[in-house]
Amino acid sequence: MRNVTALPVRVVTLALVWIIWWWIAGTRMSGGMNAAVIVGGVLLVLPIVWLARRLLDKNPTGGRVASMTMLVHYAVGFLFGAAIIRAVVTHEDWPGWELPVPSVVGMWLTITTGAAAFLTVVNLAIKGIGAPFAVALSRRLAVEWLYGWTRNPMVLAAVALLISLGLWFRSALFVLWVLLLFAPTLLVFVKVYEERELELRFGTSYREYRARTPMLLPRRPRS
Repeated sequence: MRNVTALPVRVVTLALVWIIWWWIAGTRMSGGMNAAVIVGGVLLVLPIVWLARRLLDKNPTGGRVASMTMLVHYAVGFLFGAAIIRAVVTHEDWPGWELPVPSVVGMWLTITTGAAAFLTVVNLAIKGIGAPFAVALSRRLAVEWLYGWTRNPMVLAAVALLISLGLWFRSALFVLWVLLLFAPTLLVFVKVYEERELELRFGTSYREYRARTPMLLPRRPRS
């Protein structure tokens, strides 16, 4: 499994993921196929996380943790990305109540939360020497700046961004999809798998960070 973390393998795999995402974005699909990608794809994350956690706990050695995490990130990132892409390109076809929110409000919220999401990526790159999902595992534990307020600023920003998109689209069903399906599944991934692999990779320093920093809702860092 160690070859999974090699740079050429990551580059080729990420290129394939982007090609498939591009195809998903531009292909006309039936209602059943749309549901399979938007709903089924997200739900498929749950058994992947459960199985990966069991395999991780069975043999939690350093090299295995890195390789397993890279594979899990590819799988989870691909499924989440495909679901988001398909939800965004098909939202106009979704039935349901139209939210009484001016589109311009949703647009500005999307810009703001999108900027926040970008800052979390920059924060992780500078302080953790890493990138989201399978691009590059962090080599240091990011505990400063946004990561001093919450352990998962990227998750918080991503969920806020999707909700903002739903408000921009004025789609109650889109917002409900984010709140009732996407966000809970993402949090399960973080709680069940990601926290465990970070504990295995960073040990006591992560346990101390976890004890003093909230999982999601921001709080002023303790002095």
